[in-house]
Amino acid sequence: MKQFLKNIFPAFYGLLNYFTIRLLQDTDSHSHFWRRPWQTTAIEMVMSMAVGYVVLFGVTKICRYSDSKQPNVSLSTELVYVIILSLLVNNLLLVPIAAFTDDGLSLSDFAEINIIPLLYTTLYYGMVRSRTYLKAYVAHQLLVEKLTNDQLETELKFLRAQYHPHFLFNALNTIYFQVDDDVPGAKQSIELLSELLRYQLYDRQHQVSIKQELDYLQNYILLQKVRASKKMVLHVDFDAALIEQQIYPLLFLPLVENAFKYVGGKYSINIVAGSDADGILFKVENDLPGQYQPDKENSGIGIENLKRRLELLYPGRHSLTLDKQADKFTATLHLNN
Repeated sequence: MKQFLKNIFPAFYGLLNYFTIRLLQDTDSHSHFWRRPWQTTAIEMVMSMAVGYVVLFGVTKICRYSDSKQPNVSLSTELVYVIILSLLVNNLLLVPIAAFTDDGLSLSDFAEINIIPLLYTTLYYGMVRSRTYLKAYVAHQLLVEKLTNDQLETELKFLRAQYHPHFLFNALNTIYFQVDDDVPGAKQSIELLSELLRYQLYDRQHQVSIKQELDYLQNYILLQKVRASKKMVLHVDFDAALIEQQIYPLLFLPLVENAFKYVGGKYSINIVAGSDADGILFKVENDLPGQYQPDKENSGIGIENLKRRLELLYPGRHSLTLDKQADKFTATLHLNN
């Protein structure tokens, strides 16, 4: 259907030129062209349609030639070619027909036969060029968006990869001290570590269910409890209703990591995950040592990476609150639906 319309459009274009010219001429002469012999009108209409095909074909060729020679051919030069084409075709095909019909070719007839088609041709050329530049603009925007997405995806992979060395070092250090005193416990820790690594090493750029993420955190917490002080009081409360909700993975891990890393004082850690009408709420509280001094070199790396991932994955749809008191640190992350 699209090809059919494309093929018959030049005929309609030629007839539009013809009827516009006839309307102006008949208005000026107070006559009606449909009262003439039908053979004369038919010849003029067929010739006008032929002019439509020739002119529009020529305009298309000019545009394609200019596109192949860019940036050597300017728009002004291209427009001059279109004007010359229109005038040349009109004078070769339409003017002779008008000269041998009715009362001959007057100066007003000559002007109308050249000016009316030229106006329509220029309008058509402008529409063609506008469509070309619109398509080029859309293609450019799609390319920019693709490059941006590729860059953001690369940044996300890099930020996720930064979790692994720190986490792996702590886990191996725990297992190292278990080997001498608690071989069964060391085996269990290795199993937990393998499950954690399996989860982290899969392609996790897409969303996962909240249950998968919380199961991962449960295994991580079990591994951390092995190396934690016996006097540590750990309270974990994950809402049973959190099952199928979809989230991006490994966003809660940095908050839990920090809690185990910096816990002190009364050695209490509270980890809570729940839901509300707006989304998912995750909260971690841990007591701090009396003389708390954060590691100047590594402090905040995990949190800064988390902030950047949230900006990329949940733009305008998250809130992260970090509250440090004298003896307690509280991190609250809310992910909106």
